Amino acid sequence: MNEEKFARQRHEMVAEQIEARHLRDPRLLDAMRRIPRHAFIPPTYHDLAYQDRPVLIGENQTISQPYIVALMTNLLQLQGEERVLEIGTGSGYQAAILAAMARQVYTIERHELLAERAAEILEKLGIKNVAIRQGDGSRGWPEEAPFDAIMVTAAAPRVPKPLSDQLAEGGRMVIPVGPAGMQQLEVWTRQSGQLKQDVIVPVSFVPLRGEFGFEDDWTTGIL
Repeated sequence: MNEEKFARQRHEMVAEQIEARHLRDPRLLDAMRRIPRHAFIPPTYHDLAYQDRPVLIGENQTISQPYIVALMTNLLQLQGEERVLEIGTGSGYQAAILAAMARQVYTIERHELLAERAAEILEKLGIKNVAIRQGDGSRGWPEEAPFDAIMVTAAAPRVPKPLSDQLAEGGRMVIPVGPAGMQQLEVWTRQSGQLKQDVIVPVSFVPLRGEFGFEDDWTTGIL
C-alpha cells in the first residue's frame, strides 16, 4: 500500500512541481516519476519525500527539493550518451536521475557515510551506471576526464579550476556560485576552447568544501 501511495505522490510531484514550472522534457519527467525519491531519504522523513522542499539526510546535508533536481538536470541538456560528473553525491537521488538520462555517471561525496549509503541504495534499485568515490569533489575526477556534463550540488565561491579543466569541448557545467545564504545557479559551456557563463536563478545550497571550495565553517545553505 505504501508503494502505491508513493507512486501516486511521485506523479503529483511531477505534475504540480515540475511540469507546472514549465519543465517538459519527457525523459526527465519519466525518470522523476519512476525513481523512488523516498528510498533515498531516512524513513523518519518519508512523509516529506515528495513535498516541494529540501529534506535532511544526515551529516548536515540535504536532498534538494524536486524542482531544483529537475531544473539542474534539465540545464545539462542530456541526450543519453553523455559521461557525467556529479560533485556532491549526498543521498544519491540526483545521481539516479542523471543515470536515467545519461550513459555513465561519476559522482564524488566528501562524507564517507553518505557515499556508502548512496552506493547501497543505488545497488538495491539496480542502477548500474553510477560510479561513486569518496573524496574532495572540488578536485574532480581527472583520470576519467573529460566529461560531457558536470553538475555541482554544493555552492562554490567560484568555479573550481579543476572542474572547468575537466569539461569537454561542447560540454555544460551547472553549479551554484556565491557566498553563504544566497548564490546564483550558473551554467558554463565550453565552446571553441572558451568558457561561456549564463546566470539562471538565485539559489541557496550547502557549501562545497575542499581545496577549491570553502574551508571555513559554514552551515547556512539549505538546498
